[in-house]
Amino acid sequence: MKKNVLIALAVLAAGTLSAQNNFTLSSPDGRLRVEVAVDGTVEYSVLHGDDVMIAPSAISMTTAGVPSFGVDARLAGSSTRSVDDTFDAPVYKRARVRDNFNELTLRFRNNYNIVFRAYDDGAAYRFEYTGKKAFEVLGEQAEFTFPAAAEGVFSYVRGGGNGKTGDKFERQFFNSFENFYTYEPLSSWKSEQLAFLPVVVGGPNGKKVCITEADLMDYPGMYLYGGAKDGTLAGVYAPYPKTVEQGGHNQLQMIVTARENYIARVAGPTCFPWRVMVVAENDAELLDNDMVYKISSPPTGDFSWVKPGKVAWDWWNAWNLYGVDFAAGVNTETYKYYIDFASDHGIEYVILDEGWAVNKRADLMQVVPEIDLPGILGYAAERNVGIILWAGYWAFDRDMENICRHYSDMGVKGFKVDFMDRDDQQMVDFNRRAAETGARYGLLIDLHGTHKPTGLHRTYPNVVNFEGVNGLEQMKWSPDLDQVTYDVTIPFVRQVAGPMDYTQGAMRNATAGNYRSVYSEAMSQGTRCRQLAEYVVFESPLNMLCDSPSNYMNEKECLEFIAAIPTVWDETVVLGGEIAKYVSMARRSGEQWYVGAMTNWTARSLTLDLSFLGEGKFAAEVYRDGVNASRAARDYKKETIGIPEDRRLKIDMAPGGGWTAKIYRVTD
Repeated sequence: MKKNVLIALAVLAAGTLSAQNNFTLSSPDGRLRVEVAVDGTVEYSVLHGDDVMIAPSAISMTTAGVPSFGVDARLAGSSTRSVDDTFDAPVYKRARVRDNFNELTLRFRNNYNIVFRAYDDGAAYRFEYTGKKAFEVLGEQAEFTFPAAAEGVFSYVRGGGNGKTGDKFERQFFNSFENFYTYEPLSSWKSEQLAFLPVVVGGPNGKKVCITEADLMDYPGMYLYGGAKDGTLAGVYAPYPKTVEQGGHNQLQMIVTARENYIARVAGPTCFPWRVMVVAENDAELLDNDMVYKISSPPTGDFSWVKPGKVAWDWWNAWNLYGVDFAAGVNTETYKYYIDFASDHGIEYVILDEGWAVNKRADLMQVVPEIDLPGILGYAAERNVGIILWAGYWAFDRDMENICRHYSDMGVKGFKVDFMDRDDQQMVDFNRRAAETGARYGLLIDLHGTHKPTGLHRTYPNVVNFEGVNGLEQMKWSPDLDQVTYDVTIPFVRQVAGPMDYTQGAMRNATAGNYRSVYSEAMSQGTRCRQLAEYVVFESPLNMLCDSPSNYMNEKECLEFIAAIPTVWDETVVLGGEIAKYVSMARRSGEQWYVGAMTNWTARSLTLDLSFLGEGKFAAEVYRDGVNASRAARDYKKETIGIPEDRRLKIDMAPGGGWTAKIYRVTD
């Protein structure tokens, strides 16, 4: 590993000290600056060139048991360092990641630091506690100030209103972190509503700021609230649970019935989460950003055993097989059929989703009598297919060590854990413990029913996916949702934080006028080629084939493409995009490139710049919208074409359409 780390230490460095202590931290290329002012309080701002991206904004942390941070702030010293490092990223969208930043650490009396980092593509800060005494965090002030007229792209928390504690936000702290996007000025923020991260805000000259967080391990997740002061988004955090009771979906959740007056307990020295501000000069730059990944804690130990891949999934298609001589459903015969399908097409895993364990018992040791789990595991092992089990949160947490040991010994390869639906400190810690325990037993962890990624997938590479997505499952029950527009928004917002358990691959496809929600035989909005393109555009190391094996085997060309496509990549290149309009990008695995593009409900022609291919002769296996895709969304055309020498390739997409290709080198 090539590494170049330069460290410069200073005590209130010359040229940065005045009566009001002012500091300026520049990015490696000098274009982005973080300005910090300390004068009893602490304020920061972020500038890019001559543009103010975030105006002066206050930060502090109110505590009990130790003096508060950023309140009556008294500097004890400062230091700076510069890092230019490159590290391996084995389960990611590129094989190597460059970590290049300048850092300023402000040391304060009363045993705390505030650390600021400036990257070429963003800024971040975090609090650090260096003392030994335990304490409680009563609240954290995290402000992000924009012009009042600034427009945002964000998802409100579903629900709202008064909860059991009387706080207007209480009911919103129990949510699935799924919703469509709102596109409106911050001045129009609904006064009773929180938004979950990430959030994108427009800045000067078409620039954008994406706000999220990273290295969240043992602290509540951050929501944003914009209803108090025009132009200012403020952090809000779920208080620590005081009492909980079993309930919710099939008795698999723990419902908070009372909360403490603090948001976190701290046992000793700790680093708090990074507050991350990705800065992009245009929308397309948001499509490929490594901030959350590179600023999170690196892994320790050997994770070479982690095997990403694709999953034949049962739940979305409601176990609907046809042309078979057994009753399809949650039973051994059905899962053997899924295993045969996966084995025949090189699909790495089959998931047993909800239904394999006895309902409403929250006990993963009680398997329904229709399932011969040892027999299924043995059958899968003979055919080189891994089995992943679905688990409700409380059923998993109440006996985590024993469950992981028991099922790992049986040959299970991982768990998809669902219905956490909170991000208070207890639940964030659960995600970390699930990752850690799974790693000890060689188990993959798919954190479904949870908040956005915050870098846990770097620290524990066995965490191969996260939900926090209003994904394709919504098509089973949402007659009015505009999924097509959502699909060309999430790559610029939610995916900035990390991989998405969106669960694509529908073979029933519908135009805007023909779509309807059908729970047991669901369909997608938009064209067939859109579904194929999502395997390129969406980042997902553990990627579902959501539809029925029976449907896939009637669509052999599409199945061939999906079954062969990688789920982790050596290189990612953005080709273009605008939020809520279109997206196009390319990803490389070995010598082959895959390109995917999607549009909103507007038919669109694009000219793709494929100059990244370099010298040589190339051809492409293309899947494009058919002539009649605007009427019959399943209409598509597969063809092989040569790549033009000038590397400029024109493509056309139908309304709600997509385009995808596998590009390979041609040798004479």
